[in-house]
Amino acid sequence: MSESHDLPAVERITVGAVGPPGQRLFLLQARQGPEVVTLKLEKVQVAALSQSLAKLLSGLGRTAAASEAVDLEEPTEPEWIVGTLGVGYDEDSDRILLIAEELTPDDEDDLLAGVARFGTTREQVAALAIRGTQLVEAGRPSCPLCGYPLDPSGHACPRTNGHRPPTL
Repeated sequence: MSESHDLPAVERITVGAVGPPGQRLFLLQARQGPEVVTLKLEKVQVAALSQSLAKLLSGLGRTAAASEAVDLEEPTEPEWIVGTLGVGYDEDSDRILLIAEELTPDDEDDLLAGVARFGTTREQVAALAIRGTQLVEAGRPSCPLCGYPLDPSGHACPRTNGHRPPTL
């Protein structure tokens, strides 16, 4: 059973990546007091989270100035891999909630999965959305023909069957 975390008023929250483009490990990290929680995400989850948070903020009506973006802090070893992410708004506390649930193999009981709940401010979420978008866009450029990432070592484009240039 993985550890669960409930941080109702995080002091800092960020996303980051470790490693070179194409081999990056994406991380979500939050801190409240002495507790630091680091979780592994996929790049598409970072992109979706950033879009969802930006949409949620725009729907709340009052815009918030983004707080300063923060880098990952040590340790950057993830506790577990995130399977699902959810966002919501708590009107009573004026906090945006991020809920991450651990990815579990099909043969394991979901009740044993870790859950992390982070209560964040609008300013923190605005910075998180911006940083996540920048992080995703800083990856490998996309092939103009197929949209797949271009590797520095070469690219076998499905549109050209990977063998010859396309005839345009």
